[in-house]
Amino acid sequence: MSVSRESAGPGGTRPDGTGPGENGLAENGASEGAAGERLLGPTYRSLTIGIVALVLLVAFEAMAVTTVMPVAVRQLDGLAFYAWAFSGFMTASMFATIVAGEVCDRIGPVVPFVVGVLLFTVGLVVAGVAETMLVFLVGRMIQGLGGGALVVTLYVIVGRAFPGYLRPRVFAAISSAWVLPSIVGPVIAGSVTEQWSWRLVFLGLVPVAIAPVALVLPRLRGLPVVPPAARRQGRKRRALAAAVGIGLLQYAGQRIVWWSLLLLAVGLALMVISLPRLLPPGTLRFARGLPSVVGMRGLFAGAFFGAQAFIPLMLVEHRGWSTTVAGLTLTVGALGWSTAAWWQGRPSVRTSRPNLIKAGATFLTCGLVLVLCSAFPAVPGWVAAPGCVLAGLGMGLAMASLSVLLLEYAPTHEHGASGAAAQMADSLGNVSLVGGAGVIFALLHDRADPVAVFVAIDAVMIAVAVATVLLALRVRQPDRLDHALPTTRVTSTG
Repeated sequence: MSVSRESAGPGGTRPDGTGPGENGLAENGASEGAAGERLLGPTYRSLTIGIVALVLLVAFEAMAVTTVMPVAVRQLDGLAFYAWAFSGFMTASMFATIVAGEVCDRIGPVVPFVVGVLLFTVGLVVAGVAETMLVFLVGRMIQGLGGGALVVTLYVIVGRAFPGYLRPRVFAAISSAWVLPSIVGPVIAGSVTEQWSWRLVFLGLVPVAIAPVALVLPRLRGLPVVPPAARRQGRKRRALAAAVGIGLLQYAGQRIVWWSLLLLAVGLALMVISLPRLLPPGTLRFARGLPSVVGMRGLFAGAFFGAQAFIPLMLVEHRGWSTTVAGLTLTVGALGWSTAAWWQGRPSVRTSRPNLIKAGATFLTCGLVLVLCSAFPAVPGWVAAPGCVLAGLGMGLAMASLSVLLLEYAPTHEHGASGAAAQMADSLGNVSLVGGAGVIFALLHDRADPVAVFVAIDAVMIAVAVATVLLALRVRQPDRLDHALPTTRVTSTG
């Protein structure tokens, strides 16, 4: 063993265990004041507006399509295939996520960005003009291919186009872009469907995709050249297997019949075979650093969305609220998310990213406890609203910080693969816990008191949220743990 003495100088790890970029500083140690640039300054204005506009498009599509889906599948005589309208999108999206991430790392984000927008737009058209359920499902899968490619490409663009001190604010802007669609998307989509046709919800979004591309594409040509990553053999096959596995898990969770067990077994087998090679090594055991960053995203997404999926049902069926008022609880949760995401991106914030993630985990846990309490008749139903706000605050702090650390820890030439892994973890956590909650509901809602059903679902989500509190500080890289104590580090000479 040899002992070497290293000081945390400019651009290195700080005594508090944070690294460059974690406190809103540029990667080269320059502050925002020294760099003199802002998101809406001359250098980044068009790119920022274009990215936010694209996220607005994707977010509005998600909210609007969910609203009109029951009407669409009923008119197409495809109610029996309702779940596949979502599973097909998810399956295609996960496959495109991995493929687009690899293409970004090899040739840059321009081609997958253009192809992603094109596929998403074509999918909207195919679904909007579909006369049969089969064609509609094909359109949804094409949308999924485009949406998956777009999400990963935006990660790569943020990592290559923006300096470290601006990335927290970019992710804050992306989070905020979901607020408006969350509020007005269902209302607009419902009104258009009632007054005219659900098809206009799909077709009306097609022209909206043109302007963001015109803003973003010119900036992509000026991105720095990054040495291509090494080709990874077999990733496309594993990506397809993982995507099909996620789709089967989602569908099995929605259809509680005997053959769902077979789908569940096949889906789990495909995930076990494919996931270890698609995620950073050590993700499933939450190894310190990048693996925990990716794994934590899955836990946060699963706990939050697993609880959120059943809040309106609980308030409408159990507490007798109207659908509109119950939906407002989700709106205030989205506002909490965007507020916290905006706050973490302020240059005056000096809290380390790992501590922000731990604070987010604590907020999430407390919020879900309030949601659980709101299921009891002795507790006012409105308690669910502050619970959603607290949970949203936790998600805003944690998910934005995890995104910042993801781009900081991963080498630039692997931003695509890392972004794809993060999206896969999000989807895996979401599908697993929403599907698990669906199984609990299907098994208990006819056999147990409604209070017991919702308490059981929320208890599972709280247990996962507690796990995020316990695992939060594992997002620090191992060498940063050494620096967080003395400046003398013991290294092995082999």
